[in-house]
Amino acid sequence: MKLLDGAIAAVDHGGSLGRASALFPHAPRPFVDLSTGINPHSYPIFELPATTLSRLPEAARLGELRAVAAGAYGAPSTAHVAAAPGTQILLPRVASLVKPGKALVLGPTYAEHSRAAAIAGHAAADVDDVEALAEADLAVVVNPNNPDGRVVERERLLQLAAHLRAKGGLLVVDEAFMDVGPGGESLAGDVGQGGIVVLRSFGKFFGLAGVRLGFALADTLTVQRLETQLG
Repeated sequence: MKLLDGAIAAVDHGGSLGRASALFPHAPRPFVDLSTGINPHSYPIFELPATTLSRLPEAARLGELRAVAAGAYGAPSTAHVAAAPGTQILLPRVASLVKPGKALVLGPTYAEHSRAAAIAGHAAADVDDVEALAEADLAVVVNPNNPDGRVVERERLLQLAAHLRAKGGLLVVDEAFMDVGPGGESLAGDVGQGGIVVLRSFGKFFGLAGVRLGFALADTLTVQRLETQLG
């Protein structure tokens, strides 16, 4: 177990060609960027109406988006989906759903989960054993995992969620790469039980990186809390 000492400094995950060019000014061009998890074969762009750039989206259109997401990811209903401008902005808000305590992240994995837990006031640590997550107030599993593709079975995660829920804890499952993973292991359809938040990322599979879009799937009360925070 590695204690993170409450450090909340942003981690450089790569993805900035400008920064890479400054660091390696004499490198051959073009750069091949292998540092991001964005699908380079984006969903085909259709003709956008002029109103797309000239007015704010109506609330009803957000409802349509949530309904499509619920169907695509297998959430129980639209009411179990919160949409956000990227999954990243959700991380500290999800971590704050539990009062500050012990946050354990199954690693090695994406470093932002530990940082977000620290921002929310938790004592954050990485662990390398699923069983150790039972000691957490906030447990985080990236499933399938980044960077090694590890998959934790759905039934095992549901048992962990039940244990955490009984003591007022929360299981967060980041399914950013589940679109190309074993869909039967997703917890999206189980979030109505409570004590589970599933995160889904748009750009990892659909590309269109300029569209900042992500989703939190959870019980209806948790969705309402997150939407209140997002404004």
